[in-house]
Amino acid sequence: MKRILILGASGFIGNALYKELCSYFDTHGTYHSENDFFENNHQFHQFDMETENIEILLENLRPNVIISALRGDFDSQVATHFSIINHILKYNSKLIFISSANVFDAFTNYPSYEYDKTLSQSVYGRFKIKIENALLRLPNHKYNIVRLPMVFGKASPRIKQIKTIIDLGEPLEVFPNVVINATEILKVTQQFHYIINRNRQGVFHLGSTDLIHQRDFINDLCVELGYENPLFKNVYDSNYDRFLAVLPKDNKLPKNLQITISQVIEASTRL
Repeated sequence: MKRILILGASGFIGNALYKELCSYFDTHGTYHSENDFFENNHQFHQFDMETENIEILLENLRPNVIISALRGDFDSQVATHFSIINHILKYNSKLIFISSANVFDAFTNYPSYEYDKTLSQSVYGRFKIKIENALLRLPNHKYNIVRLPMVFGKASPRIKQIKTIIDLGEPLEVFPNVVINATEILKVTQQFHYIINRNRQGVFHLGSTDLIHQRDFINDLCVELGYENPLFKNVYDSNYDRFLAVLPKDNKLPKNLQITISQVIEASTRL
């Protein structure tokens, strides 16, 4: 049985991945802050990347697959991932790195595909690119880069934030000229399961197969959540449409593992 270690398994994405994979693999996870639930689960291990070296945990567990869903200080993340790279080069192990559509945020005229050149204007995007470039120098079987757009879901932080802002009577900041795609957490976990199970290699874009303007997407979400006339604050950062979307082309998943914008909205708002 494969042993999987999810770094950041107490977070939204990491915990959803743990729940999906734990019945099928010997799945372990890390958490940062003290938490009785995680402390009492022997599959969870406390890890602080700012003060600890990941090498000790990796040596003790010897996972076959490491999934990085870490958040936090960028410099600490970079150092941790370079330690992971040293480990997977020594052992029969691979890293699945969760990256972001922001690695393409300097390109605004078109959506981005798996093997397009990365270029970012944001600190966040450049940090993700630094780790991606280190992985791309490895043998193909040693890594996956999984780029995600915005991730929604019934209990997602983004849905909770939308509800809170509307309930407080505050305006939701929206971007009418930004064209996006999105995804939903349960579909993401199924996609990861498939990638691991089939030993798929390379770079994956796990966004919806279609695109939508960000304002329209948020409006449709609000309507499905029961808010008929939400208050919007329109932010125009360009006179033209600007794309921030990651579409699959080279590494497409089976039809049943693909998702559309309407399915994202439905899955994120159903009772």
